[in-house]
Formats: sequence, C-alpha cells, structure tokens
Amino acid sequence: MYIVTANEMYDIDELSIKEMNMEGKLLMENAGRAIAQEVEGLTSSKGTICILVGPGSNGGDGFVIGRTLLNKSYSVQVVQVVPNDKIIGDALYHKNLYVNCGGEVTLMKETENISTYLNDAEIFIDAILGIGVKGMLREPIANLVSILNEKASCVVSVDIPSGLPADEGIHDFAAVQADYTFTVGAPKMSAFLQHTAAYYGEWTNLDIGLPLKAFNASDREVWDEVQFLKTMPSRQLNDHKGDHGRGLVIGGSSEMPGAFAMTLQAALRTGAGLITGATSEKVRSAIAGQNLEATYQILPEVNGALTNKKSIDLDAYDAVAIGIGMGRDPETELLVKTILHQAECPIIIDGDGLFHIKDDLSALQGKQEPVIITPHPGEMAMLMGLSVKELMHKPFYYSRNFAMEHGVYVILKGTHTIISSPEGRQAVNTTGNPGLAKGGSGDVLTGMVLAMIMQGQSIFEGLCNGCYLHGKSADLAVSTNHTVHDLLATDVITGIPKAFKSLLTTNNSQ
Repeated sequence: MYIVTANEMYDIDELSIKEMNMEGKLLMENAGRAIAQEVEGLTSSKGTICILVGPGSNGGDGFVIGRTLLNKSYSVQVVQVVPNDKIIGDALYHKNLYVNCGGEVTLMKETENISTYLNDAEIFIDAILGIGVKGMLREPIANLVSILNEKASCVVSVDIPSGLPADEGIHDFAAVQADYTFTVGAPKMSAFLQHTAAYYGEWTNLDIGLPLKAFNASDREVWDEVQFLKTMPSRQLNDHKGDHGRGLVIGGSSEMPGAFAMTLQAALRTGAGLITGATSEKVRSAIAGQNLEATYQILPEVNGALTNKKSIDLDAYDAVAIGIGMGRDPETELLVKTILHQAECPIIIDGDGLFHIKDDLSALQGKQEPVIITPHPGEMAMLMGLSVKELMHKPFYYSRNFAMEHGVYVILKGTHTIISSPEGRQAVNTTGNPGLAKGGSGDVLTGMVLAMIMQGQSIFEGLCNGCYLHGKSADLAVSTNHTVHDLLATDVITGIPKAFKSLLTTNNSQ
C-alpha cells in the first residue's frame, strides 16, 4: 500500500483514466459502492444516513453512496452543500443517476440555519471536500464543518476529512473531525502526521481498481503484515548460528546498565546467531546474569564512562550497534567516532551515540557499508538544527532529505515510525501503541533491528521488519495481559516469541 501526496494522487487518477482508459465514472462508482459497504457495518437498518455532498470527486462519491444505500432500503438524506453549477462532469452523472433511482437532493442555502440539516441522523457522511483544499475553509462550509464537529454523533469521511490538508507542512486549517475515514486508492500523507492523523479517526484504505502500474512513481509505502511475511526470510534445516549473524553491541555505563542489557536481550530474542556486548567490567558484572547467551568484550572506563583506550576488533562481526546507554562523556565521544571510522560492516548509531556525532555529521558520509541512525524526534531535530515542531510538521521531507544527503538509513521513531533509505525510499510502520512511550523501548528496537539486518534480507527490509515486529509484540501484549499504562520495554522483549509465532504461523511456509 502506497502513501501519496495530493499531486501524486491526481497523477495516479490521470494516468489511470487517460493512459489506461479507465472510466472516471467507473472509478467513482467503485469508490462509492466500497464506502457504502463499509457504512453498512456501522449503522442499524433503522437510522437515517445523512450524506453531505460537495463538488468534485468527493461529491460524486457521495451520490453513489446515497444511491447504493437507498437501493438497499436504508433511510438516506442527501444534502448538497454547494450550488448546482458546482456539480459537473462525473459527479453530475452520478447525481442524475441517484435522482433517477428515486433519490431526493436537498440544496443547502447560505441564508438558512445549517443546524436544520444536522438533526437526528445516525451517521453523517462527509463527502464535502477532497484533497484539493488550499487554505482555510470559506463560508458557508466553514460554519457547516464547525457545527458538524459539535453536533454529529458519528461522522464518516470520504477519502479525507473535509478541510484537512493531504500533504505535510501545513498547520493552519480547520477540518472535519471524523470517527471513520475510508481512504480511496491510497492513504494520504496527512494520515501519518502527528498534528493531522487524529482527524481521520479510524481509517481504512479501499481498493477501487486503480492499476498498480499507476503507483510506480510513489516511493512511500505502508509496511504491514503482508510486507513482513513477503520479506522475512525463513530458516533452513541445516542452518547454524553463523548463518544468522554475529552482532556487536557497544555501550553501557554505570548509570545505564539496563538499557545495554535490553539491547542484548532483544537482539538475541529476535534471532541473532551470536551477540557480544562490549562494555565495562562493572556493567558486565551487573547484567551478565540476565544475558546468559551473550558474550562480552571488556572496555576500559573512567568514572563510569567508556573510553577509547582499547582497540576493538570489529572484523569478526557482521553488524555493530553503538551508543546505547553509554553517556555523553568526551572520552566516549572519541570511542563512537573511532568505531564509526573503522567499522567495515553495517553500523547502527542510537541514543547517546547520536549526541556524539551531532557536531561532525561528515563522519557519516563516504562509508562503504550501511550506516543506520535511530533517532526519536528530539534527537532528529538536534541533528538537523530544527525545533521538534518544525520537524514534525514535515517528517517525511526532513528524514528523507537527511538520509539522502548523508547517505544513511534513518529510523525516525514515533507514533508512525518512518524508515528512510539513502535512495529516498520510505516506509511507515503500522504496528505499535502508546505503551511504547516508555524509557527503554528504543533500546529494545535497536537490538531487534540489529538482529534483523543480519538475517538475509536487505537493510531496508530488515529495518522495516524490526520496527514491525517491535510494535507487533507491544500490540499483542496490550491485547492480552497488559495495558498501555503498565507495558514495559522488557515486556516487549518477552513478547517477541509470541509476535513471531502469530505472524509466522499465518504464513505456513516459514
């Protein structure tokens, strides 16, 4: 499933209609009928369904929804919120078809009390405005949207809540607050942004028959279970531990031994063949009893912080993760930069490691092997010299630009984690819940993606699958014996086997 901007969606529609000879009327019919079927699952057979119809494709979809539900004996009220001359083309065709099938259209007049149209309907369908909205809403639509948000008990939006921008970077708007949104063809970028996602309510994407070929220009996708099962490699009967990667985790400090321990545990539980922890003797002695399967390299430390006074042999490892719980001592900074310079295998930089490279991002460039950074929004903003607010208004843009400029992979963690490649490919993870907003969740994720990138899949796929499994474990935990309040990072580690089992038993070939 692809993620599109408004212009990309227009191009997809145009390509489908003009170059592949798909009828616009047919696509509108498909969209309206698919949404009507979803609405049937939300309503009783007795309640009135009020459809608020505007201009353009959304309005046309609204007329199809009205006709489809009317033909199934639902009580339907269609209110046209724009003048007749605004209903043209395919939308006019479907309006006339709705009327010919016995439907009635009420024309809303600006001088009338809009509240009279929002009486006792069970469901209101927002087919007012689509992805072409620019700027603030004008009257009378602005007032209608305000009253709809205040009085409607259940609102279903067609493709996008009216007034909501489809793209990132826009923060001045007024929009319908939907309970459910049924996106058409592909979800729009704003479904994954911190300041706009909530307006969608629960959203589902509907396939209306647009050809896959039309989406070729999009380099953004949703990473879901289908993608996980398609890309997650299977284990063979004659595999041995070396086939699943030798990973090295460098970090830990006297103040944060737990973070380091969780990364080791998560990497082992996610399938790494061998994991070595490079840390101080104090940290090793504190955590060794919790990580019986790990081995260790002892590094020198001063006042609880790791130093660069002992070389680390990196040749024996297939991937390295550095920065977890290591603190911000200047000596530790030198260690991070030394490892980054010397590593000839994929390297993941997390946590304090990101702090240590912020003033010298040139160290990321020119590496022959992949470099992966795993910032939360505060860390990403720090690396780019932005405010968190600026970053979160355009997270796709900023994370993609950073990845391409510096030749790195970026996992921008959040409610909708965005994974970006050096080539500009992006994916959004679909799993996870608010229970992950706890200390240690990022440390667990680092261990999981470390294991994944050593499992015989591409780096990008490994990062996406690590994020997916991380969120899946949290979701299963919350659905069974935890809540979003009490979930801990260690619970996510404990849940990894259950997450694997729930996914891989679905795909019998694994």
